[in-house]
Amino acid sequence: MTDILHRLDHLRRPRLLIRAARIGAEDYRRDIHLPRLLGHGAVPRPVVALERLMESEAALDDCRRAHDAGYSTIRHVEVMIAVIGEARILRASYPALVPQGSPATAPAPATAPEIATPVLLAVE
Repeated sequence: MTDILHRLDHLRRPRLLIRAARIGAEDYRRDIHLPRLLGHGAVPRPVVALERLMESEAALDDCRRAHDAGYSTIRHVEVMIAVIGEARILRASYPALVPQGSPATAPAPATAPEIATPVLLAVE
């Protein structure tokens, strides 16, 4: 579980993609969003959902980098919203996994509320 959070903390994506996903993550509801992104059926636990979402996001990012004609920015933002939402749920469920003083626990500056998410993703 800490491996997936470590990978997430070191993910590098374009700033606009992350900003859009952070805004969208404010309204994230796993019971609505996950079935659409992962397929219908029982909603998986946050760890399983996050792993599957990260795989899907990696494939989307490969398409983006390759300038693939089938790449969908909308789909990429939707998946990133779910990644951020699931990471928040996971970190809230297991606070011992987030080391004190890490970027995920540091308070955000008052002038930048869109950065006040525990999921910190580096930008390209």
